[in-house]
Amino acid sequence: MLLLSNFKSTVLLWFLVLATCGNETEKEASTTTPNVEPQIEKAEKEIIVAANRTDTYLPFLKGKKIGIVANQTSVIFKSGGYTHLVDSLLSLGVDIKHVFAPEHGFRGDFDAGEHVNNSTDTKTGLELISLHGKNRKPIQEQLEDLDLVLFDIQDVGVRFYTYIATMQLVMEACAEKGISVMVLDRPNPNGHYVDGPTMETAHTSFLGMNETPLVYGMTIGEYATMINEEGWLENGKKVDLTVIPLENWTHKSFYSLPIRPSPNLPNDTSITLYPSLGLFEGTNVNAGRGTEFQFQRYGASFLDSKVYDFTYTPEPNFGSKHPKEEGKLCYGVDLSTSERMNEVTMDYIIDAYNHSTDKSAFFLTSGFTKHAGTDKLQTQITAGLSNAEIKESWQPDLDKFKNIRKKYLLY
Repeated sequence: MLLLSNFKSTVLLWFLVLATCGNETEKEASTTTPNVEPQIEKAEKEIIVAANRTDTYLPFLKGKKIGIVANQTSVIFKSGGYTHLVDSLLSLGVDIKHVFAPEHGFRGDFDAGEHVNNSTDTKTGLELISLHGKNRKPIQEQLEDLDLVLFDIQDVGVRFYTYIATMQLVMEACAEKGISVMVLDRPNPNGHYVDGPTMETAHTSFLGMNETPLVYGMTIGEYATMINEEGWLENGKKVDLTVIPLENWTHKSFYSLPIRPSPNLPNDTSITLYPSLGLFEGTNVNAGRGTEFQFQRYGASFLDSKVYDFTYTPEPNFGSKHPKEEGKLCYGVDLSTSERMNEVTMDYIIDAYNHSTDKSAFFLTSGFTKHAGTDKLQTQITAGLSNAEIKESWQPDLDKFKNIRKKYLLY
């Protein structure tokens, strides 16, 4: 792998904090509040994302035929705004042949898991090849005329968030074809800790392709390096990989995402809660989809109405055409005022399970196992183990992973 650093960019990162919106009157129900990270701090200098460091990576693109894996977060920041990476590189004379689009599509407007077809970008006329449609891995014919594939997507550091799986499959396809991959690094807003159940080999899927914890505490560039060097690509192959690093960011730096990374992660609060509330995706409980507070609440019509005084009703909206419990009054918990977290907590899912009026219908067993990465977690919850007891069982695997992780940390 080639690592490029020590370049002083003249472009400063523009920050835009997305505010939580909505007009519902909500009363917060009591539940255990997880610890918040005491060491997170504001970066001393403006954080420079790798995409802004054009003088560093443009020499590697000139004269080559380029494919780009990108979505709505693939931008170059300017004072007062930003331009899309694809538009910027085209204006600089880079020969872009195809754009590969991940889950949610090139413009980020498809529902989670929704089939995305190949199409043409109306602005640039470039072919858009979906990596969340007929194939999740580029086929060799789609790489035929390329010299290098550039990957630039904002990650949130959670294993079942599928952008890292897309990156791994792209790296794998490029390794098989003998073409290079360049990753433009971006901050991980959950990059300050490592926690959660570790994926077991028997349960790997697109929601987790490697034996990594639910929260892995690495930037997407660091993660790409780990994939390559640990031999996690098919048949142990390695790709010719270049990572363009960030400037002025560390794993302790606070970072507010300027653009929502997917339709149902609208703000900082949803992103910090996503590792814990994302496990509800493997249950029949609604985690805020179909409201303006996605992954900032949980509830269901079958949770005990005597326990909760917070209610809401999911309805179809941007990013969720058919949310769980659509049109039903849900009883549950409002977490929209939560602080930044430094752990994965089982308190929420234990609370919901314990107060379900129909426990037999609570879990979508296959889906829950894929999200958790193990079938042990469901067994632990149904057996009545506490959050502390469950977390203690994760520690040996977390320690093992941390020893691997530390070899690839850049910041």
